[in-house]
Amino acid sequence: MKSSVNLPVREAGLSEDDIKVHEGYMKEALKQAKKAYANGDVPVGCVIVRDGKIIARSYNKRNKLNSSLGHAEILAIKKACKKVEDFRLDDCSMYVTLEPCQMCAGAIIQARIKEVYIGAMNPKAGCAGSIIDILHIDTFNHMPYTLTGVLEEENSKLLKDFFKAMRKGNI
Repeated sequence: MKSSVNLPVREAGLSEDDIKVHEGYMKEALKQAKKAYANGDVPVGCVIVRDGKIIARSYNKRNKLNSSLGHAEILAIKKACKKVEDFRLDDCSMYVTLEPCQMCAGAIIQARIKEVYIGAMNPKAGCAGSIIDILHIDTFNHMPYTLTGVLEEENSKLLKDFFKAMRKGNI
């Protein structure tokens, strides 16, 4: 595996075929994000992949569940752990449409997720490189390989459209 530092997907030296694979999984995460949007939640979606198969999908459900724990990543990790019957997801990859917050970054480390692929960065609350990089603190017992900017434009547009609609009172 490559270095665990954050790399933009187009600077990681990946083949076009590899990029297409990552974009395919990110498209599945985007489908989940659109479900959150439809429910009036911030459109963040997440999928977890193991052995080339999606084993867990989720989207933000903070409003739906009335819970600050209803983040896409937390819900997907919970489903994946149940599926593999272990809290360790060290052979799994996560695709998430928005850079994880501090809570989700901590959960990623606790679950020992091998790789994290991020769509859009979050300069106001992101903890995978924007404000702080919790995923790459070298004194933690785990640091995932991380690529950013996977379908960045599509992810950013969905978020911008959501907040624009919210400001207009349409959500």
